[in-house]
Amino acid sequence: MDMNILKSIPKIDELLKSPQMTRAITNYGKTVVVNCARMITEEKRNAMVTGDRTELIDPEKLVDQIEERIYRESRMSLRPVINATGIILHTNLGRAILSETAAQAVYDIARNYSTLEYNCATGERGSRYSHIDDLLGKLCSCESALVVNNNAAAVLLILNTLAKDQEVIVSRGELVEIGGAFRVPEVMEQSNSILVEVGTTNKTRIRDYEAAIHFEKTAVLLKVHTSNYKIMGFTEDVSLHELAELGRKNDIPVVYDLGSGAFFKAGEYHLSDEPNITDSLNSGIDVISFSGDKLLGGPQAGIIVGKKKYIDMMKKNPLTRAIRVDKMTLAALEATLRLYFDMNLAEKEIPILSKLLISQDELLKKAEQLLALLENIPTLTATIIEDFGQVGGGSMPNQMIPSVCVAVETTLFSVNAIDKQLHQSEIPIIGRINKNRYLLDLRTIESKDLGYIAKELKKIVE
Repeated sequence: MDMNILKSIPKIDELLKSPQMTRAITNYGKTVVVNCARMITEEKRNAMVTGDRTELIDPEKLVDQIEERIYRESRMSLRPVINATGIILHTNLGRAILSETAAQAVYDIARNYSTLEYNCATGERGSRYSHIDDLLGKLCSCESALVVNNNAAAVLLILNTLAKDQEVIVSRGELVEIGGAFRVPEVMEQSNSILVEVGTTNKTRIRDYEAAIHFEKTAVLLKVHTSNYKIMGFTEDVSLHELAELGRKNDIPVVYDLGSGAFFKAGEYHLSDEPNITDSLNSGIDVISFSGDKLLGGPQAGIIVGKKKYIDMMKKNPLTRAIRVDKMTLAALEATLRLYFDMNLAEKEIPILSKLLISQDELLKKAEQLLALLENIPTLTATIIEDFGQVGGGSMPNQMIPSVCVAVETTLFSVNAIDKQLHQSEIPIIGRINKNRYLLDLRTIESKDLGYIAKELKKIVE
């Protein structure tokens, strides 16, 4: 091996004197810069020793490589992406986007001290739940409310409080698996309640619940909304009204795991039947839990509403502290809930609602804007097509939403290569491949991102 090749690697101190490294030290700190410089120079040295590299090092190119490594090492792992999949509540992409109002509320609370647990009127300690209790009471016409960190935690808390070491009756057809391979029976097991299955997978009747009640052992009648799948055909289940009546007759609380809670009526949004929070409470159910970051359009949270006597018991459960929400979640949730007092405002500001309501004509206009930005890019062909998106997030599994897409292709490489390279963009672009076409679905793309998408596609083909 020619030792002159090894000697061509500059010393770290010499590299740090370059203007690029001086700026990098100012922006990222000396430790990060030195570590990255050592990584790159060590890689070059190893390549020379093994014979994979035989040419001298160009110091300018080396500095450029170090600078690129510094940027990659310092970049946030959790960062924004452009959702071009057409799935509005994409679980892998963070589900619901917050409204500008909610995002600003989070920023204001994160950057300042706050009234998280302080009552300004009395000058004494307050409750963090007071910020949403009254709001949910007015929106849902419920007696009380509680918020924990997600809906699985909400179900865990409810059952641990109301049914510890006692029986919970639930239909066999409602023992669902939710995201991340978590299953309702496993959540129930962790709550230390005893699962009693009734009925069959496709048919459960009220008499099945009645026959399973043991007055000294039965603590809860549980109904679970199967929000992420549907059983079709020869089916039968028990309505909320029937179950609530059975609970009242036997003095047993009825709990409804609603899952992806919505304040709107699905029919008004041209969507398939999906239970909403208010109608579910009006059926006489004692306690309902649902997610904050699905059809509600807020932050990740498990929201519990219902009878005050039961929710007061939950607030005293030591488990509540372990699964409580922080000030930023409460700020985002409060801001989101306040928008619902004016549905016209909510539909404009809450992204899940505005994306559900956007018309085909509006989507077509956005598609034409993107098409115009792409038309002069060499070797790239773009076409407007009609296709279907989804609500996502474990909501409305059979509901396909008509949408408008721009299909792009190039003679240079495959649709899979386009997909892979767009994932590597500074702001990753996540589209979908269907029938060997790379699709950009305009329903989930923000208008402000059209220019960026065009720029990244141009960069790929050039």
